[in-house]
Amino acid sequence: LLAYSSIAQIGCVGLGIGLFSVTGRTAAIVHLFNHAIIKTALFMALGCIIFRTGSASIASLAGIGRRMPWTMAAFVFGAMSLIGVPLTVGFISKWYLLLAALEQGWWPIAVAVVLTSLLAAVYCGRVIEVAYFRDPKPGSIQSHAREAPLLMLVPVWILIAANIYFGIDTDLTVDIASRAAAVMLGAEP
Repeated sequence: LLAYSSIAQIGCVGLGIGLFSVTGRTAAIVHLFNHAIIKTALFMALGCIIFRTGSASIASLAGIGRRMPWTMAAFVFGAMSLIGVPLTVGFISKWYLLLAALEQGWWPIAVAVVLTSLLAAVYCGRVIEVAYFRDPKPGSIQSHAREAPLLMLVPVWILIAANIYFGIDTDLTVDIASRAAAVMLGAEP
């Protein structure tokens, strides 16, 4: 599921490039950086779950939110960013994509960006619903799983902290990206 969602996210990068504007290219560059943070955190959280349960299927996540609260909390923050919730890096790049599309007068593209967020809400919401609101099968490994080791959790939470930090303080990422975008389009940085 997470790997397939990367296709949509890379589509957002292509969309930003295809808008042929500094704002669009800025959005594409920022989204590449942000997506790297988001997806790495999500895959690492999933790795923690696989380490403890031996499975990554959605059905095997039943009740894991109660057994692995720190891991699933990190997953939820990562999912919020993938959706584009404000104060996360995912919001920043999707916001710039919306601005770029609207600057060009391409409102159907802006609608498509919003739809990618809604689609992300559906598939991330499904995982979260199973993890927190479904009970594991009695006797299953999930019913006895415990939190991931600290050495696995710390890197995940560093990425989640970066996700939130760069979602609030966008000066560095947006400034570098906008200068690079200007150079790509032959403008002064």
